[in-house]
Amino acid sequence: METAAEVDSRVEVLTAVRAARQAELVATAAQLRFAADWAAMHSVDCLDHAAASAVFGDTVIPVAGPGAPLVGEFCVAELAAALGLPTEHGRWLLGEALELKHRLRRLWARVMRHELPAWRARRIARRTMELTLDAASFVDAQIAHVAHRVGPAVVDRLIDEAIARFMPETATQEAIQAADTRSFVIDHRQVSFAGTSRVYGELDLADALDLDAAVTARASHLKELGSAHGHDARRAAAVGEIARADLTLDLPTPGPAPAPAPAPDEQEHTHEQRTVRGTRQTVLYLHLSADALADRTVVGRVENTGDLVTADQIRGWCGNPFADVVVKPVIDLAEHVHVASYEVSDRLAEHTHLRDATCVFPWCSRPARRCDHDHVVAHADGGSTCSCNIAPLCRRHHRLKTHCVGWSYTVLDPGTYLWASPHGYRFLRDHTGTRDISSDPPPRPD
Repeated sequence: METAAEVDSRVEVLTAVRAARQAELVATAAQLRFAADWAAMHSVDCLDHAAASAVFGDTVIPVAGPGAPLVGEFCVAELAAALGLPTEHGRWLLGEALELKHRLRRLWARVMRHELPAWRARRIARRTMELTLDAASFVDAQIAHVAHRVGPAVVDRLIDEAIARFMPETATQEAIQAADTRSFVIDHRQVSFAGTSRVYGELDLADALDLDAAVTARASHLKELGSAHGHDARRAAAVGEIARADLTLDLPTPGPAPAPAPAPDEQEHTHEQRTVRGTRQTVLYLHLSADALADRTVVGRVENTGDLVTADQIRGWCGNPFADVVVKPVIDLAEHVHVASYEVSDRLAEHTHLRDATCVFPWCSRPARRCDHDHVVAHADGGSTCSCNIAPLCRRHHRLKTHCVGWSYTVLDPGTYLWASPHGYRFLRDHTGTRDISSDPPPRPD
């Protein structure tokens, strides 16, 4: 039989859990309210004002549905950074706050009364931003009183009803688009540790039957040739065989002629798998330590996807008869690379890509290879084009640093950056990520 002390202890835990839940309701509601306040400090209500904004500087953008205020583009980044969020996530927060406050007023009121978790209201707001104001108001009226217990399926059905009632042209267009649901996806974003990718799609019935027959025939042929793999594994291998056989056909392809092959003494750091006659190629950026040459248990990384890969997998890819492998020397990231011009050379660009990996703005994760090359100290102000003054910034944050007064950063060491926001917050960015080193309130900017 339980003692009174044991019962009291359990009651205390349950009481504490309920108190924490209530505190969470209050805190997340406050975060939405403050986000709406921040947007109000940087908003306009008409497109005419937006059109008058500077082309290259701060402009106003819609972050919620029609009827909600527009907000200054550059205000998004500082709010997101202060919350420890990527800029895009900060934009979602602002948009959902404005959507609720200006277009879903019943849901907003329930969140502010701490009757509805903010995450449930934000999930609904995310879905209504494409609706007209009348359609959004309809959704708000229908769902506000039950929003605490409905799931995404109910919200989706209600959105569809609102579109049918208030947006008939959109409903017609969606019906036309829905008739063509065919797709074929080869997903390289989530490569498994075994080096496999997922393939899925929806085909025309005749195409699906032809593909099934071709795969079955090729899988049977692989078995006759002595393949020891199981039935499903042979079918998977057959797809690759069919693809490579198609690429070797001398078929005309649209577009410009393929680039000439590199000279024999030209070295690249990539593994390039090229076709014999086709124009398509697969380029893999593989990072592997020297230990992998002797130890099969050592793993490397595929830069394209961020996934791990074994040395044996790389040997298999490179040993493919259709692969043309070109290797570039190892780059010493401690080396100082300098260019006597404004333009960033390929060698310097490669150096910064490998050193920083991503955009170096606080909490941004856009791959460095898709970023601009920013002069930390502007070239016009005497900044050199070298590895100690070039950093990758995605286009959004490059514009922010260039045109928004108050955002700045300095290089503490190559690959380590100290950022300052317009209102005095400080962020340290290095190879481990971003750390908020600000005080509250921050010191007033000079």
